[in-house]
Amino acid sequence: MQALLEARGFRAVPLEATPDVVVINTCTVTARAELSDRRAIRRAARLSPGGRVVVTGCWAQTNGAEVAALGGVDLVVGNADKPRLPELLADLLTGDRAAPRVAVSDLAGARLEPVASGPRTDGRSRAFVKVQDGCQHRCAFCIVPFARGASRSLDPKLLEDQVRGLVEAGHPEILLTGVDLGHYGADLLPRTDLAALLGRLAAIDGLRWLRLSSLLPAYFSEPLLELLTASPVIAPHFHVPLQSGSDRILRSMRRPYTTAMYRRVVERLAGAIPRLGLGADVIVGFPGEAAADFAATLGLVETLPFSYLHVFPYSTRRGTEAAVLPGRVEAGVVAERARRLRQAAARKSRAFREAMVGRVEDVLVLARGDRREGDLVGLTGNYIEVAFPGPEDLRRRVARVLVTDARGERARGMLDETLAG
Repeated sequence: MQALLEARGFRAVPLEATPDVVVINTCTVTARAELSDRRAIRRAARLSPGGRVVVTGCWAQTNGAEVAALGGVDLVVGNADKPRLPELLADLLTGDRAAPRVAVSDLAGARLEPVASGPRTDGRSRAFVKVQDGCQHRCAFCIVPFARGASRSLDPKLLEDQVRGLVEAGHPEILLTGVDLGHYGADLLPRTDLAALLGRLAAIDGLRWLRLSSLLPAYFSEPLLELLTASPVIAPHFHVPLQSGSDRILRSMRRPYTTAMYRRVVERLAGAIPRLGLGADVIVGFPGEAAADFAATLGLVETLPFSYLHVFPYSTRRGTEAAVLPGRVEAGVVAERARRLRQAAARKSRAFREAMVGRVEDVLVLARGDRREGDLVGLTGNYIEVAFPGPEDLRRRVARVLVTDARGERARGMLDETLAG
């Protein structure tokens, strides 16, 4: 959206600069996400009282009328209508400020449009490339298929050209994103898959890390596993959603895998990739989750080599199958289970960082630094942040850093060149 608007003469500014237009891209995956959306809308209206507030994204798609009824909203834009944002804004800015306008189209037949690679405007080290959108699954708790539509992919040649342009523009790391990333290519003619796409992209000169967003365990085919565990360009970090360690709950959630399948994938990755960074999403308090189900989840988490977890208390989404399931778990029980799971995750994360002390790692130096210490901050291939002193010209480049300390949420280190000198 930023690229579309900049192509029409808009310029990105901080919210505190009282912009003419504020675009808020919303989420609706949990009730907490919607609460955050509401706060962002109120803040935008307060900080830029003369500006136009545009709300788009998944909450706008699924609850357009509700969003339009909020004070301060001038325009509501659905996910399928994002490519029309420049035209919709032009009409908004030239018209009278009357009732909020709602442009939310049906997602049936929606297409995924490529984004032209322009000059780097955000100054970030990493570039995000959306290769797929939408979802074919119908998990019982999830509203995303209704907010994003059916799975659809971009042509691999277009993506190869886009990634090559981003690398040439100074982005040594590319993060591939998708709502259902593992389904990439199944809708294209000729049909292709994620393994074939990664093979093309990994061959691009100048690319240091190719990182993947969330990937379901069912998509780890043998060709994909072979590529992920052999290519030096694929970042040694994978986010593989778990949601529950109980097969009974996974069936109730309508998840397309079992705990045995999950364990096989993780053990294959961990056995082939030293210091694998592994993350997962886990839901606690899903309807019908008994103490034994939670114990199974906690036990699986304790035995697998996770480096971090995202723990979510179950959040009811209107229109999903789970919203009418019996067996609601008491709020206090859910909170206690989430606390125990987060404690286990914190222990594993700390142990993972401590095991890196004494190692020299390639880190991608981020554009942002450590504000308190004034140090640079780099991201390792296995997704650990390392703060270290160094020259400013290292930002957005790859550096060799010795990890010297792992206390706190961020490791600390020093440049390998400093040691050699």
